[in-house]
Amino acid sequence: MSLPQVDPERYSQLLAAKQQRLLQQFAEFELPAVEVFESPREHYRMRAEFRTWHEGDDLYYVMFEPGNKRAPVKVTHCPMVSERIHEVMFALLDAIRPVKELRYRLFQVDFLSTLSGELLVSLLYHRQIGDDWVAAVTPLREAFNIDIVGRARKSKIMLDRDYVVETLPINGRDYRYIQTENSFTQPNAEVCRHMIHWALDVTRDSAGETDLVEFYCGNGNFTLPLAQNFRRVVATEISKTSVKAARDNIIDNGIDNIDVLRMPSEDLVKVLRGEKETRKVAGLALDTCNFSTVLVDPPRSGLDDETVQQVVAYERILYISCNPDTLQQNLREICKTHTIERFAMFDQFPYTDHLECGVWLVKR
Repeated sequence: MSLPQVDPERYSQLLAAKQQRLLQQFAEFELPAVEVFESPREHYRMRAEFRTWHEGDDLYYVMFEPGNKRAPVKVTHCPMVSERIHEVMFALLDAIRPVKELRYRLFQVDFLSTLSGELLVSLLYHRQIGDDWVAAVTPLREAFNIDIVGRARKSKIMLDRDYVVETLPINGRDYRYIQTENSFTQPNAEVCRHMIHWALDVTRDSAGETDLVEFYCGNGNFTLPLAQNFRRVVATEISKTSVKAARDNIIDNGIDNIDVLRMPSEDLVKVLRGEKETRKVAGLALDTCNFSTVLVDPPRSGLDDETVQQVVAYERILYISCNPDTLQQNLREICKTHTIERFAMFDQFPYTDHLECGVWLVKR
C-alpha cells in the first residue's frame, strides 16, 4: 500500500470499490442494505502527525511508505489535513527552521484542529527542553494564533492549554468536546458526525425507558448525544486523560444522566453480575438499572473472546468498529445469538483501504 493519493474526481469510484470489498467480506452474514456515509473529498483530517527530517540546516516534513522507515517521502502539500492545519503547518516549519533552539533534535510535529478553527501544535524532541525553548517558541503562539505543547522524554511543557474544544452540531444541538493532545479522538469530524447521527437513529426506540452500558467510551464522543435516548448511561474507560475529558464534557454540556467510571470493561461486567465489589460504584445504585443495550467501540484488535461473551448477554448491541477484519471475527460469534438489523460503513479514511463500520444487533 502506498501513501494516500488525494484525487477528488476518483472519490466516488474508490468508495464504491471499498463498499464492494466490504460486501464480499461479509457475504457469510445476512446483511441488510448497507448504509454508506461519505467523507469530504479534501481537508478531512482534524488531527495529523508528521515526522521531521533534518538535512544540514534544512528541516521538512516526511511520511513513510508502510513498512519502510528508510525511505522518507518529503511532504510539500497535504490535502488530507484540515484547512486550518494546512494553513499553518508549512509556515510554522519555516518559522522554526532558522531558530536552533526550536529546530535542534525536533523529530515530530502533531496537529489537533477543530471545525471552528482552533489549533493545537505539539513539538516533540529527542532532547530536554526548558526556559530557553519557552522563550523561543512563545512568539509563534501569537503569530499563528495556536496553542503549543512541547514534549521530551518524561517531560511536557504547555504554554497555555493542552487541548482544543470541538463543537459538533448534532440534530439541532451543539455538543462541546474537550479533546486533549496525545489522546484518541475521531480524526474525521464530518464522518464522526455521521456516525453519531446513525447511532442516535438506531437507538431511538429506547425512548428513555431503558439504560445503556458503554465500553471504551473515550472522551464521551458517542456517550453525550446518546444519553438523550436512554434513561441512564454508565460508561467505562481506562485512560485517565480520556475519563477526565469525558467528565468535564458531561458537565460542560449540562447532561445529568451519565456516569463515567475509570475501570476495565470486564470489571464493570463483574460488578453488574454481583461478582465484584469496588468503591468506584459506591452510591450509583446500579442494581436499579435496566441495561438492555451495550455500546462497544473497541481498538483495532476488536473484542477478545471474554468480552464477546459479555456483550451477547445484552438484548441489543451497538458495535462501532475501526477494523472490518476483527469485526468479521467477532460477528461470527455474536450472530449465534443476535441478528444484524442495521449495518453502516463510514469512510473515515478516504483514499485508503481503511474504514469504520457500525452494526446494530438485536437478540433473536
